This record gives sequence, C-alpha cells and structure tokens, in this order.
Amino acid sequence: MKKLGKFEDLNLSSSTMRSLKRIGFEETTPIQEQTIPLSLEGHDIIGQAQTGTGKTAAFGIPLIEKVDMKDKTIQSIVIAPTRELAIQVSEELYKLGFDKHVQVLAVYGGQDISRQIRALKKKPAIIVGTPGRLLDHINRATIKLSNIHTVVLDEADEMLNMGFIEDIEAILEKIPTERQTLLFSATMPEKIRQIALRFMNEPKLVRTKAKEMTVPQIDQYFVKVEEREKFDALTRLLDFHSPELAIIFGRTKRRVDEVAEALSIRGYTAEGIHGDLTQAKRISVLRKFKEGSIDVLVATDVAARGLDISGVTHVYNFDIPQDPESYVHRIGRTGRAGKGGMAVTFVSPREMGYLRIVEETTKKKMKRMDVPTMAEAIEGQQRLVMDKLNTIIEENDLTLYKKAAEELLKEHDSEAIISAALKMLIKEPDNTPVKITQEAPLPMRRDRRSSSSKNGGRSNNRDSQRRRGDQRRNNDQKRSGNRNSQREGRSNQSRSSQGYKKSK
Repeated sequence: MKKLGKFEDLNLSSSTMRSLKRIGFEETTPIQEQTIPLSLEGHDIIGQAQTGTGKTAAFGIPLIEKVDMKDKTIQSIVIAPTRELAIQVSEELYKLGFDKHVQVLAVYGGQDISRQIRALKKKPAIIVGTPGRLLDHINRATIKLSNIHTVVLDEADEMLNMGFIEDIEAILEKIPTERQTLLFSATMPEKIRQIALRFMNEPKLVRTKAKEMTVPQIDQYFVKVEEREKFDALTRLLDFHSPELAIIFGRTKRRVDEVAEALSIRGYTAEGIHGDLTQAKRISVLRKFKEGSIDVLVATDVAARGLDISGVTHVYNFDIPQDPESYVHRIGRTGRAGKGGMAVTFVSPREMGYLRIVEETTKKKMKRMDVPTMAEAIEGQQRLVMDKLNTIIEENDLTLYKKAAEELLKEHDSEAIISAALKMLIKEPDNTPVKITQEAPLPMRRDRRSSSSKNGGRSNNRDSQRRRGDQRRNNDQKRSGNRNSQREGRSNQSRSSQGYKKSK
C-alpha cells in the first residue's frame, strides 16, 4: 500500500500549515494528494470521490491558498446540494483559513435572506451556498460575480438527483469564463459529463479507487420482508442488536415522520430533523444525537447528507435507496475511524434487483439476516442488561445495598429476585398498533447491467421516474412560500429525520 504523503510536502503557506496543525491534519488522503497540486497549478479538476475521503480539504486548501487578502470582493464560490453540507463545508473552510483570517460565509434556504445580505456586506472572500439561494442572491445583485476566480461543485451527482442542474448552469453562465472550475461527484452520469464539457477547460480527472467505495469493517446484511411487516421487523432488530447509536433511513419525509411517531408509541423517545424545522432546532437535535441522548435518528438521504457524525454503530435501511451511491453514503455513517459497524437493509421481494445493483457497485455481497423472534429480541435486551449488571458489580461498592438484598433473599430464592430485576430493567417488545402507510416498492429494474455500465449505474427508466417526480414536486412547490426552501426540499428523499432513545 502506498504510504500517505505529508501536507508539508505540498509547499503550502505558513498560515495554512499552522491551521492544518491546529486541526490535527498531518497526512494527506489520496484525493488530497492528487488534487491539491493540480488545483494550485490552476487546472480544472473532476474529482470522483465519496464523502469521507477528505475532498473538502482537497478543494478547500487551494481555495484558501489563492485568497488575496487585499481583494475585498468575493473570490470563490462553493455550490453544495443541502444546507447541512453547505454549513459543514463553510465550517471546515473557516478552520483551514483561520490563521490567514479568511472570511467564509454560508448562504442557504430556510435562513432569513436579509440576515445573509447584511453578512455579505462584511466582504467574505469565499461563499458556500445551495443552488437556489445562491441564484436568489445573484439575481438580487447581493452576490457579485465579476471577480470570481474559482468555482467548486460539491456532490454534483446529488445536485442532479435533487433537480438543481438548471440552477447550476444558470450560475455558471453568469460567472466569468476565465475561471477555475472544480467538480466533485461520487459518480459520473451523463448530465454531469455534459456540464464538464460545457463549463470546464480540459479538466484533469482525479479518481479514488473503486475499492474505496465502501468501508471493509462494515458487516452488510439484508432482510427480505414484505412492506407491511417492516416496522415490526425493525423494532425486533433494534431490541436484538441494542445499538449504541444508529441511523434508520427512509425514502420519504412521510415515511420518516410515521416511523418516528410509531417508535414513540412503542416506547421509544423520538425526535427528528427535517426541512420544515428551524435551523436552530435541527442543530439542537443533532447535538442530542451526538451526545447520546437520542440513540437513533430516522432520516432521509438528504437530511443525513454531509452530517459530521461519529460513533454510529448500526445503519438500518428501512427502505432500500434507489441509487447505489446513496447506499454507499448511508452505510458510510458507520464503521468510521477504523471501527466496525453493521448495515442492515430491508428489501421487499420486488426490490431484489436493486439489492443486486448495490452489491455490484460495492463489490460486496450482503448476507441474509432473519428477523429475530420475540424470544430472541428479549434475549438481546437481556444480554445488554446483564452486561450492565456485571459492570456495576465489578466497578462499584455495593455495601449500602447488601442489607436490602439479604431481606429479599429471606423471602424469595435468588433466581426469582434476579428474574424480577431483569424484567424491571428490560424493555420488553411492545405490540401496540401503529400506523405506517404502505408505500409502493421501487419500479422493477430492467436491463440494469447495460444501463449501469453506460450511465454510472443510473438507468433510463430511473431518469424518467425522476422527471415524473420532478413534475410532481414542481406542482407541490407552487403551494409553498419560500422559493429556496422549496427547491432544497424537492428531493423525493426529503430532508427529514427522527430519532428514538430506548429506555435503559
């Protein structure tokens, strides 16, 4: 295996090196090692890389290096698909440019535009924004493009999925042609290639190896289950696995809301994030999840895209994603920092074709998992409680509790007392009726092999589905008030998530 390079070998400025040292960055990832020198030389770049490969620093470090601190105009723009990713990218760029004092501003829908206009008057050098809100500012002339020398398209395939391509083209057409363009995408469908041909100048291709698409430490399973049986299967698995932190992925906002509410009815504590909530509320829920007061988030792909979350032990795909790339993004939430993880995907019999495409993309075959019986689910809870009891016995002075124990032993045998304690501590499976709207399975996949080889895994059938979905979403958006919030929310996988906390 090739040894990773050092940032100090890239001839970066002393201010950037101080910032990298402050962050704790020492060795470059493969995408950084290849991208940074080419970008600093001024080449246009197409970077094919997944989330988690270090691509933000790959384009962020050259952006910071090229900022002219004497120039008080906007010099670079980064376009990102979601507000979460825009915020995350802006925060990382701020850290990378800390010692150079580079001003970075994130603009996105759902936030008061007048507040953003006031922030723009402070002359930020780099703008990170979602397509709709960027276009709003450009049309208002609150973002001026005359001095832009670098444009970054981050997660271009996701922006294609969400219907932002026209907005992106409109933005690129307004930016001076004498510029550097960096495009990053997990896959290269035809429409992304067309953007590269129209708006880029002899771009250099930087690609991470296919084997880096997934994390080897993740154990991947599938559960073949009918739609109406999914929720009971989910709760059995949650009880059986007793995950420390987990994310459940659903296909739609309605699905996410219903699953979260159903978890609450069954005795779990649910909270959620979605596009209708304020940004402050979303940040609050994510903080609770990171702190462990919420054990599981229920999310759509868009809601979880770009979230900086560590310590996730389990990912449950309540609905199999339509795109294999989304699957890779989902399971990449676990198994980070060299730790193991588990990903379980629920598949209806009619969706098995999608499972095979995911396996072809990840080059890893999933193992079949059976739904635990109620007895097995209780056993899983028992293991968790017994481990906790053993830890308490080993690590605590129990002198104050021995008198009560002796009194109980006078009236009952030890097995009865321990059994009663286990029953009190264990959350037994709950069969309270819940409402989960049944959703139609994904359309049957046809000639998937030929389409996947031509279009990076995306079939013509899927394109037509998306066009129909875009038309439906456009109709829905006419009833909404905030234009950019509409556009950022119009993915079929709406930005919505919920979580639950199991009783301990």
